[in-house]
Amino acid sequence: MSAQPLAAAAGSLVHPLAQPLGQPLAASAASLVQSVDWLAVAPPLIAAVVALGVLVADLFLPEAGKNVLGWISVAGLAAAALMLLPILDGDRATFCLTGTGTGTGAPRACSYTADHFTLVIQLLVLGGALLAALLSITTVDDDRRRVPPGEFWFLLLSATAGAALLPAARDLATLIVALEVASLPAFALVGIRHGDRRSAEAALKFFLSSVTATAVSLMGVSFVYASTGTLYLTQVAQRLPDTPGQLHTLAQTGVVLTLIGFAFKTAAVPFHFWVPDTYVGAPLPVAAYLSVVGKAVGFSGLILVTVVAFPSYADVWGPALAVLAALTMTVGNLGALRQQATRARSAVRLLAWSSVGQAGYLLVPIAAAGYAGNAQKAIGSTVAYALMYAAVNLGAFAVAAVVGRGRAGNRISDYRGLYATNPVTALLMAFFLLCLAGLPPGIIGLFAKVTVFAAAVDAGLGWLAVVMAVNVVIALFYYLQWTALLFRAPEGEAARHRIPAPLTAAIALAGVAGVALSGAPQLVLRFAATGLF
Repeated sequence: MSAQPLAAAAGSLVHPLAQPLGQPLAASAASLVQSVDWLAVAPPLIAAVVALGVLVADLFLPEAGKNVLGWISVAGLAAAALMLLPILDGDRATFCLTGTGTGTGAPRACSYTADHFTLVIQLLVLGGALLAALLSITTVDDDRRRVPPGEFWFLLLSATAGAALLPAARDLATLIVALEVASLPAFALVGIRHGDRRSAEAALKFFLSSVTATAVSLMGVSFVYASTGTLYLTQVAQRLPDTPGQLHTLAQTGVVLTLIGFAFKTAAVPFHFWVPDTYVGAPLPVAAYLSVVGKAVGFSGLILVTVVAFPSYADVWGPALAVLAALTMTVGNLGALRQQATRARSAVRLLAWSSVGQAGYLLVPIAAAGYAGNAQKAIGSTVAYALMYAAVNLGAFAVAAVVGRGRAGNRISDYRGLYATNPVTALLMAFFLLCLAGLPPGIIGLFAKVTVFAAAVDAGLGWLAVVMAVNVVIALFYYLQWTALLFRAPEGEAARHRIPAPLTAAIALAGVAGVALSGAPQLVLRFAATGLF
């Protein structure tokens, strides 16, 4: 596909206030003082302010009263999510270059844009963090000697603030800063259990892989800036095709390095090696958070740099992401199949490999955007699939948290006979697994997979659609085996699992979201038809 149609599509993907303006950054030096749209920045700002409030409150609360910090965090995340309602018009931007764009035919460039893409991803991030927080309340209260409450909630809210900021970033500097604000607290969350060697090892692997990704991304960004003279995504898109000959190689290298850095963040193969050990070693609510919010961070950043900033290099990143998608879904599903074959293996490790496979499906529409004339619809398919995945995957982790309370190993075999002791929980777990597999009654899972498949076919990626179909069949095998295990007769005396109120709330919210999306799939599938920008 030629660069012109995709560049035109990228222009339609961007908020009207965040288009290229073709003037050097120095031109705005005299206009740095400007008003801030506080309503637009409210969702990540509230999460950050509540994080600081929780940390300060932890200094003054007695040990017996620190369980209130979890509920304060849940309330703060709910308030941040509610602040999305006043800006649903998706027509806000702030931190813009002022006094530019007039008479040039190009609108102004902004660092923060609250368009429809931003709002949907922020809803996913804040909703996912809210469910992870509900899962965390019981974990923190039960293990307070090894998990300090103040530090835990501060880190979770700080990571969420960075994750909510990232989809609104429209310049490379803000994008990298948001990425690190989302990532750095996550390292500490993974290794927060005092005296747990497995947790410390998981945190180290996560840290080393993420730091490598950041270093690669920063080098790529510096090369792009050196060759274009701007950090604004839309200005980069405008200037990259006209890069002088002597800087062309530098620009190409910058684009490739930036993409490799974000491939690490999405856990795409071969950059996935940290995922299984990190999920197993981290506290289970942290693993749930990483599986949903962490993925949202990586994929929203990847969408912004490919479709918005680098549309002229679609002939490079389109085929590369198609290959990564095929490798990621295949390796992830084969890894999950191997866990299912040995039922003594950890259920969390199976979910970790499953999340790698799901990342492959999420990559398919982004790769298709490099080939398709309508990049909006392709990206809408990724977002629709991500919303489905977030609801049902968090639900599966919530049920895993329930089983893990009675069986410390949380092995796959521990789920045998769950229906006999906790019928509602078992039915919801079966529903979540069937959604992930794409089978009725998980209608939303089926339709989401169809939209991703259609995106590949529409882009002419027939081979990738075939690979996806094969992987769906592989995934059916281990999802259905796990589902069947829930309803088999238990071996020996069945263990009854007492479900605390926060866990009940998390499972109920995930179940309601999954059932609502299955009953009215158009709530998210419309993004695949109309786009988000």
